[in-house]
Amino acid sequence: MKFRCERDDLVEALGTAGRAVANRGGALPVLSGVRLELEGDTLRLTGSDLDLTISVTTTVAGESNGVAVVPAKIASDVVRSLDSGRVEIVVEDDEAQITSGRFASSIRLLPADEFPRLASPAENAVTLDAGDLSSALSQVVPAASSDDARPILTGVLMAAEGNGLRLVATDSYRLAVRDLEGSAVLDEGQTVLVPSRALRELVRALGDGEVTLRLGEREATFEVGSTRVTTRLIEGEFPNYRGLIPSTYPNRMVVSREALGDAVRRVRLMAREATPVRLTMSAEGLELDAVTQDIGQARESVDATFDGTELTVGFNPDYLLDGIEVAPGEEITLETTDANKPAVLRSVDRGDFLYLLMPVRI
Repeated sequence: MKFRCERDDLVEALGTAGRAVANRGGALPVLSGVRLELEGDTLRLTGSDLDLTISVTTTVAGESNGVAVVPAKIASDVVRSLDSGRVEIVVEDDEAQITSGRFASSIRLLPADEFPRLASPAENAVTLDAGDLSSALSQVVPAASSDDARPILTGVLMAAEGNGLRLVATDSYRLAVRDLEGSAVLDEGQTVLVPSRALRELVRALGDGEVTLRLGEREATFEVGSTRVTTRLIEGEFPNYRGLIPSTYPNRMVVSREALGDAVRRVRLMAREATPVRLTMSAEGLELDAVTQDIGQARESVDATFDGTELTVGFNPDYLLDGIEVAPGEEITLETTDANKPAVLRSVDRGDFLYLLMPVRI
């Protein structure tokens, strides 16, 4: 195999494919590498840990076709260290020779025949607006759990809802729900559970235009331009999230999203060692405060409209801020029942996003 390409293009392609490379102990040694496959002037780079696979193509000046697996980290580090310009890679026997200007290096290859044969994407495909999907995922994915001991909660539920698609994620402390109207991806009653890790990588690849989704029995593949992200689906029953969302709330506060976010950022500076930020809501408006023993306290008032019975609720400031930052619109509502039951944050102007947050006892 022999080809020439621009250093910047190769750095980007190696970085994209390399994000799926296996880093955990016990994985097949060959999965620590990126598979290169050259056919004509098209170079395909693939990284995989068997659960997540990222494949990207880039145009090169190819001289001879071939397949090789290069150690991901060292290959990426070497190419990134080069000056911008032309890079030549020649694969002979068990080495990849990299030259650029006066620089020359050789890297020992991993056995290409040991790289797992990956399943082909499903044939049935649907297209989604990439911008809309990116926005929805940015709102929902942060609410998924990162605790692998509870794999069900590390996924994002995709479910048919009306004539569109619903995305749901929870880590048991907060819940995010976003509807994409008119995106009929699934059949009525159908659901799939997609690992949040794969969706975070997908968000990095999304831009304008369209994304193609191919759903198989056990895998989902997203195709965006020259990048393909394939992930195994999570098996199991997602929690009954609908039962967590009360149908009515006796207390409702309307507040500027920007003003509330800024106040939380300032007050949480004193919320150390799991100290909650307390929100006191009344007819006079909203007051936030946090007190951490031996450190100090902070308090700030924010203009707000409140209907209901005066109450004080404590929240994890980071979780609260996550919801505020991704809610659309200039004004948001915070609906509460009492200090010990879930609160719901929504946009005043749009009904396609909901963020439920469990309070912290104070």
